[in-house]
Amino acid sequence: MKIFQRASIYTFLTIAAIVSIFPFLWMIVSVTNKSVDVTQGRLLPGTHLVANLQKLFETVDIVPALINSTIIALISTVLTLLLASLAGYGFEMFRSRGKDIVFTILLLSMMIPFAAIMVPLYRMFGSVTNTMPLFGIDSLGAVILPTATTAFFIFFFRQNTKMFPKDLVEAGRIDGLSELGVFFRIYVPTMKTTYAAAAIITFMNSWNNYLWPLVILQSPEKRTIPLLISNLGSSYSPDYGVIMSAIVIATLPTALVFFLMQKHFVAGMMGSVKG
Repeated sequence: MKIFQRASIYTFLTIAAIVSIFPFLWMIVSVTNKSVDVTQGRLLPGTHLVANLQKLFETVDIVPALINSTIIALISTVLTLLLASLAGYGFEMFRSRGKDIVFTILLLSMMIPFAAIMVPLYRMFGSVTNTMPLFGIDSLGAVILPTATTAFFIFFFRQNTKMFPKDLVEAGRIDGLSELGVFFRIYVPTMKTTYAAAAIITFMNSWNNYLWPLVILQSPEKRTIPLLISNLGSSYSPDYGVIMSAIVIATLPTALVFFLMQKHFVAGMMGSVKG
């Protein structure tokens, strides 16, 4: 009976793994094939890898798009980690009558879909285009600011801070550290797994963000990699070998970030605190 149960579990896990991995394998195989082979569903590697990559870099300005996406993702990640962790630390460490009310209102903002606030955001950034061009329409700053932090990550850091040893904070205060000193010299190093988990999620979300950059960015030289791939697919006769090449290149940074930080990811999501 135990053998049958174990065989059933392994069979189910194998099927689930194949279903999960198949799209990535098909994507990698498609990079090596011609467009017509991709549309026909060819699953065997071809000989057009170099030709597809060469055509991609010759016909598409992919490097500026990668640079724009990298700038947006890195700055958004740093700002989110800093602001969300400061807010989560403050909500948990300091006593205040109204903090739970404010936190509840903050969580309620998660129920508002982003599409509902796009028009107000666009008008807000449009009003500062002339006075603050770095944060106006068609600027990378306008893409970064709305994603600088979210209610989810403030909630995420507050929940993880509940497991933070409060004695360390008191010891730091007794030793004469300021509150910012306690935060940066004690809290941040101790909560590294939480920061790692938040960094992975934030970087992936920023890198793959499509809707808001599509609305706010207008110049071709400001396009991010998701917008560039979308334009490749919307042409009159799309070359699917080239499109798959761009998708593989766009996937590499997020995959690299995940594999480099995966050891801390699970522990951070479970709320572990390590020194």
